[in-house]
Amino acid sequence: MDENRDYLDRLYLCMNQIDGIYYMAARKLKIKNNMLSLFYTLNDGKPHSQKEISEECLIPRTTINTIVKECVAQGYVLLESDGHKKEKQIVLTEKGRKYAERILKDVYTAEEIAMRKTMEEYSPELIKGLETFTSYLRDAFHREILDKEEQ
Repeated sequence: MDENRDYLDRLYLCMNQIDGIYYMAARKLKIKNNMLSLFYTLNDGKPHSQKEISEECLIPRTTINTIVKECVAQGYVLLESDGHKKEKQIVLTEKGRKYAERILKDVYTAEEIAMRKTMEEYSPELIKGLETFTSYLRDAFHREILDKEEQ
């Protein structure tokens, strides 16, 4: 248990530092941290619903809604209905795509440098292991905390 506790403490510190790095990058880029997350998600070229983004990025729906409204007003995104779903899909406009590319260019470069160096030292199994840990952690948190009835 002590060995796992040490690993967990180190991982927790790393996750907080990674979150902090993106937060500081957003500040330097003069945008909100959650807006950086929105553009990062939308820059894959696929439409996303507010619900999807909220669940994937763990950002409250009300916050996503506010950011999306700001982006619509600035001409960065459009809300499109696919006709079948009640939930509208968020897509980047041409202006939004150019803005996303501009703000994400240096973020992607820094990420690529860090990933290249990491992959020189460790195998891609590191990422697979982190994905597996995330899945197990989500399940355990639901079972032990999030889905438990109030006592």
